[in-house]
Amino acid sequence: MRAYCIRGAGGPEVLKLEERPAPRPGPEEVRVRVRAAALNRADLLQMRGYYAPPPGVPVDIPGLEYAGEVVEVGARVTGLSPGAHVMGLVGGGAFAEELVTHERETLPVPPGLTLAQAAAIPEAFLTAHDALFLQGGLRGTERVLIHAVTSGVGSAAAQLAAAAGATVVGTGRSEAKLARAAAWGVHHVVHVTSGPPTFAAAVRERVGAVDVVLDLVGGPYLPETLEALAPRARYLLVGLLAGPVAELPLRTLLNRRVTLTGTVLRSRPLEEKIALARDFERTALPRFAGGQLTPVVDSILPMEELPRAAARMASDDTVGKLVLTW
Repeated sequence: MRAYCIRGAGGPEVLKLEERPAPRPGPEEVRVRVRAAALNRADLLQMRGYYAPPPGVPVDIPGLEYAGEVVEVGARVTGLSPGAHVMGLVGGGAFAEELVTHERETLPVPPGLTLAQAAAIPEAFLTAHDALFLQGGLRGTERVLIHAVTSGVGSAAAQLAAAAGATVVGTGRSEAKLARAAAWGVHHVVHVTSGPPTFAAAVRERVGAVDVVLDLVGGPYLPETLEALAPRARYLLVGLLAGPVAELPLRTLLNRRVTLTGTVLRSRPLEEKIALARDFERTALPRFAGGQLTPVVDSILPMEELPRAAARMASDDTVGKLVLTW
């Protein structure tokens, strides 16, 4: 099979298209012919040597989400048969023509969606669903603040929160990108200008204090965000686009009884990933068929253009997912 492999540490130039042996499924795994895979910032970090994959996945083939069809099943697989269209998250290896994954980590492709559209769902929507509902306990009447709302996870989180009945406020650095946020259910947007971020006053002016925060930015956004929070708010730190170091005003955290949670998916145990996939299938997946949720796709490109797509993502010139198809 063909696969994009990382050769060295650096930018998109380290990606090389090579021939690799096809993987074989274990007893509870399925082998999937990958038709489409979406690019994520974690892939860029892995290329640079900053984000090692977890044990048990290919160490040099990036790619965290895929859509395709099952071509082989393990001896103990009972829920899937060859030909089934599936999508899902993996620890790595999605930028190959085939991959193996546990059968219960897969999700069925929603009716009416192409495999290219489906490949844009798993990473963004599972990450957002887990943070907002399973960890943040979001309730429909609450107010949600989403930083980097025009990113893949940000736009997915906005849709999920709005579909649940929450009031959604989104921040971003690009006014042009924020202009599209209403399509994802964002009720209010706050443009964060260059320099030290200041947005708490604007958030409070629009909706009052917020109950849940999904933060993909980190760094200097943390202390400013705390000023926008209601008592007993839940703060979910999902990304570090602005850097891994922040000043933490402990008095504000203490007085408002804020719960601050850091969360990642890639390194979690298999059992937790399966539980997340099954909860998402039960509670959120039907909303794609009904049109309440939709994957946000920037571009669909041939897999051979993966290095160019990676360079474009690094330039921060995208809204939604870059999807690569074999």
